Amino acid sequence: MTPTVPHGTWLRPDSTFRDRVTADGSSGYPAEAGRYHLYVSLACPWAHRTLIVRHLKRLEDVISVSVVDPIRDEQGAGWEFTGAPGTDIDDVNGFRYLAEAYRATEPGYRGDITVPVLWDRTTRRIVNNESSEVIRMLNGEFAAFTDVDLDLYPAEHRAEIDEVNERVYDGLNNAVYRAGFAGGQAAYDHAVGDVFATLDWLEARLTDRRYLVGSTMTEADWRTFTTLVRFDPVYVTHFRCDRRRIVDYEALSGYLRDLYAVPGIAATVDFDQIRRHYFLTHPELNPSGILPIGPDLDLAAPHGRSSLP
Repeated sequence: MTPTVPHGTWLRPDSTFRDRVTADGSSGYPAEAGRYHLYVSLACPWAHRTLIVRHLKRLEDVISVSVVDPIRDEQGAGWEFTGAPGTDIDDVNGFRYLAEAYRATEPGYRGDITVPVLWDRTTRRIVNNESSEVIRMLNGEFAAFTDVDLDLYPAEHRAEIDEVNERVYDGLNNAVYRAGFAGGQAAYDHAVGDVFATLDWLEARLTDRRYLVGSTMTEADWRTFTTLVRFDPVYVTHFRCDRRRIVDYEALSGYLRDLYAVPGIAATVDFDQIRRHYFLTHPELNPSGILPIGPDLDLAAPHGRSSLP
C-alpha cells in the first residue's frame, strides 16, 4: 500500500537529462580527458557530491568545473556566472546563466534549472543533470584517466549501498527540503519525523562501524555527508529541523568529522556560499533577508573513529 502523502507536501521534480558517459563509448558519449565539463554550485548538496567524487578519483585535470554564484537570479533566470570571489565566469560557452545550457540542449526548455550539470564540449549539450548518475560515471567510467585505486561502488556491496542510499535520500537528503518547503503542518510533521527517524537510524548504524557500508568509504557515505555538513549551519533553523543537531549525536558528529578530515574534502566545503545561498535565496522562508550568525563548528576536532571496523 502506498503511504498517504500529506496535503502540502513538497515534491522534487525529476531530473531531465539522463544520458551517460561510458568508458567504451557505447552510449555515444565516450569517456575522454578534457571533453566534459561540470557546472556546479558550492552551496548545493547535490552538486557537492560530484566535486567530492571528482576529487577522490583525481579527475581534476580530466573534467573541468565552473562554479555559479550562490545567489540565484531573482528574475527567474536561475544560477548565474558572476565571477564573484569563489565563483567563475563561464569560459567554456560564455553563458551568463546556466539556463542557457539547458536551452542550448533543448530549445524552448521550460523546466527547472538545477545543478550539477555534466556538459559535453563536443556535442555542445547537457549529458546529465542527475547527481546520483553523474557520480557513478565519475567513479566507474573514467578509470583510464586516473591512477586512483578507489571504487566507491564496489560490486560486492552494491545491493547494500543501494538500500542505504534509498533510505538516506527519502528520509534525509530530500526530507530536509520536504520539511523546509512544507505547505502545511501535517506535511511538515511528516517530513521532520522522517528526518529524525533517519538520523536516529544512522546514529545506531554508525555506533560500531566506521562507514555506512563495508569497511571503507563508499558513495553512500558521501551522499550522506553533503546533507550532514549543512545540517547544523542551515537546516536546523532555515528548514526548521530543530529537534536535535548533528553535534548532539555522538556517532554521527564523529562520523561527519571523520569524513571532513579526508584530505581535500574540507576544500570542497564553502560555508559562506552555503549559508548565503539558503538564507538569501528563499524569500518565502526568510523574507527579511537576514543572514544568521550561525553556530560555531569545529569539524577539525579529533573524531576518534579510526579504530572502528
